Amino acid sequence: MRKLVLGLAAALISGPALAHTGHADASGFLHGLAHPIFGADHLLAMLAVGLWSGFVLPTRFWAGAAAFMGAMALGAGLSWGGVGYPVVETVIVASVVAFGVLTLVSRRGQATALTGASLAAIALFASAHGHAHATEAAGNALAYLAGFLISTAALHLAGIGIARAVATRPLVQQALGAGIAASGLLLMAG
Repeated sequence: MRKLVLGLAAALISGPALAHTGHADASGFLHGLAHPIFGADHLLAMLAVGLWSGFVLPTRFWAGAAAFMGAMALGAGLSWGGVGYPVVETVIVASVVAFGVLTLVSRRGQATALTGASLAAIALFASAHGHAHATEAAGNALAYLAGFLISTAALHLAGIGIARAVATRPLVQQALGAGIAASGLLLMAG
């Protein structure tokens, strides 16, 4: 019990750990490749999009990843064009919760309108991820963009692969979605 109380106290006094602190190196292909994998918010969001795609769109599993990557590149372009994105970090962390919930509640064969709305939400949140990546990029920004697009695709494919491996187990889908959503809430709490 004492460890639990100490852990809760430490969590309450700690500050938020965001993926875009504005320090360290954010230049070139290798840094772009590494960032999505080592930022918990990006890792969880991108895996969740792959999971959602694999569970909901078995014949068009690429659609979630395409929406995410296209909107992420658009968000990067907005940043490089000097267009601001208010509360971008909040939107990014909220994306983890939203994508977790989508994974939790979505089903194969759901209504087309619901799938379209989910893809639109994926694109909206992805634009924040792209904007944040591009804002922190320095030096060879196009190589950085290429690196983070490749990592993003790999994380989506990992999520799709997991979804396909457990597609016949709805409780596993729900547990994965709930776990990602809960992780997003923890990231929000700092």
